[in-house]
Amino acid sequence: MSNWDLMMPGMGLTAIGLAGLTLSYAGIAHTFIDGMHALTGLTMFVGLIFLAAGILDGGISTSNRAKATTLVILSIALGFGMFALTMNTSNYVITIAGILMAIAFPAIIMAYMAMKHPKFVKPIGSIVGIAAATGIIMWVSFGFVSPDAYMIPQETGVEEPEEEIAEAGPTFAIEILEGSTEEGNPDYDPDVAIVPQGFTVEWTNADSIVHTVTSTEGFGELFDSSLIDAGGTFTLDTTDFEPGEYEYLCSLHPWMVATLIIEEPKEVMKVIIPEGAAIPEDNQIYYDPQVVDITAGTTVQWDNVDNTVHTVTSGDPTGGADGLFDSETMAAGDKYEYTFTDSGSYDYFCIFHPWMVGTVNVE
Repeated sequence: MSNWDLMMPGMGLTAIGLAGLTLSYAGIAHTFIDGMHALTGLTMFVGLIFLAAGILDGGISTSNRAKATTLVILSIALGFGMFALTMNTSNYVITIAGILMAIAFPAIIMAYMAMKHPKFVKPIGSIVGIAAATGIIMWVSFGFVSPDAYMIPQETGVEEPEEEIAEAGPTFAIEILEGSTEEGNPDYDPDVAIVPQGFTVEWTNADSIVHTVTSTEGFGELFDSSLIDAGGTFTLDTTDFEPGEYEYLCSLHPWMVATLIIEEPKEVMKVIIPEGAAIPEDNQIYYDPQVVDITAGTTVQWDNVDNTVHTVTSGDPTGGADGLFDSETMAAGDKYEYTFTDSGSYDYFCIFHPWMVGTVNVE
């Protein structure tokens, strides 16, 4: 007979854990997404252990109640198994399923033999154990030692077409701060990043341990960096993202939460280098307009319509170039663009004609 003193708490813990898992993976409760799914999963598994112990206490039960409970447990396991196989994008699902089957099949065979033919348990167990061990050893070995290249037919003389690499948009930098693993410390800088659509966002891990950049919507469904090592980076192209707010966190340290705000792309601000700018004369316009007021994330485009070469070089004639941006030599008709992501005032000049100066004010 089954032990209902074990089965009753087992069913209760399983139900609580299953409810928590449903809430967490459905995205209903933000708290669960931040880490409670692990605790509720553990609760469900503890409940299943109590259930199994209660059902098998005193031997395999044949009561209808025990059979119904077993059917419910199998339904739960199969339901989550089907979800894992069909509704996620992990590359390791098939591997994990194979490992579970490699464990489950020998266990089922051994249990059946112990119940129906106990005298054959030892020889059958030895055969199954040796077969399982051999399979695992071969699987691991072939993971380290693969066949030589000559065993695989190679096509010669066929040139693969070169893939065109699309130019990445301007980069917006976000830093994962040192010490962010302690709850309450600053974590992502900036904590609220306002980025025009089309920019590439680059997170750099300045901490000494690993972190992730994981969207809270769908817990990584929109974007997920996986593990970022110390000093590592993760980039995200925002071209295909709709304007709006996107919250993200570190899946290893769920109190690290920040916001990515994607705005409509800004119009390019145009500056003309007019004809005659190379001649220092009174009332001559060198950059038109000479002072530009823009907001962060705006791209400025300089168009050389003069009949000689010029440059757009950050800095000033007295101190020289500061290295922030430099068009190098712009021939007549050339254009140069630079996107300003940080607020401040930026002076620039022409190296060939140092009386040509301009300023970009960024709010």
